[in-house]
Amino acid sequence: MDHTVTLANGVTVPALGLGTWYLGDDPRTRQQELEGLRAGVEEGMTLIDTAEMYGGGRSEALVGEAIAGMDREKLFLVSKVLPNNAGGKKMEKALHDSMQRMGVDYLDLYLYHWRGGYPLEETVDCLNELQAKGRIRAWGVSNFDIDDMEELWETPGGQNCIVNQVLYNVSSRGTEYSLLPWMREHGVALMAYCPLAQGGGLARGLMQNKVLQGIADAHGITVPQLILAWDIRDGNTIAIPRSSRAEHTLSNAAADKVVLTEEDLRRIDAVFPAPTHKVYLDIQ
Repeated sequence: MDHTVTLANGVTVPALGLGTWYLGDDPRTRQQELEGLRAGVEEGMTLIDTAEMYGGGRSEALVGEAIAGMDREKLFLVSKVLPNNAGGKKMEKALHDSMQRMGVDYLDLYLYHWRGGYPLEETVDCLNELQAKGRIRAWGVSNFDIDDMEELWETPGGQNCIVNQVLYNVSSRGTEYSLLPWMREHGVALMAYCPLAQGGGLARGLMQNKVLQGIADAHGITVPQLILAWDIRDGNTIAIPRSSRAEHTLSNAAADKVVLTEEDLRRIDAVFPAPTHKVYLDIQ
């Protein structure tokens, strides 16, 4: 893919990956979901994000079936540990179970899904131990705001974190006030979930917005493709849109070829401005 992000560990990944939230839940749509994931990988979306929480492991199992027979070294697989498993031997077992469902013997990136009851130092120690054992190549966090990141950085071993996955899209820009500048200064990449603001109040009329539609029409693309192109515009953000159909996945992948102009960005900022004060993270 044209747009890539180089992580702090030197690994370069595509800026557009594959999300799997809610995938694997319905046996009736399993085949089309498998086809969607495989189509994405074939198109260069080789980063696949999942979590033990998604469907109680069903999404991880779906990923495992989708990638069976593929060259493992060409994939970048991400999963997440639940807060109640983020300490002691529980994390090691959770990782083992996730890898078993996916049919792999290591993960490229393992994320602490959100903060829970375990002391942060214990969670960090466990993540670093798993990395030292080679079971994960790198680790990061998810849903961490700036106060959490600052605390993480003061925790022994916490500076090994290379990714923070948070909700981010053109209508949810709260990260841009303080969190995103901090992350860039400290070499932590942003992985954006819900990059198309799918569902609920987060959508905020995006798909019907006349300004976005006008810019998309000028480029000969769809509004979702425009939004994804905006998400990955800076070279530091990985977007992981979820799709259950191959045609939608391929449409998402085409956003990689879109190059927005300064005028495009100015017009988008006018209708969806960056925050001018601290805004708490949107969480879906």
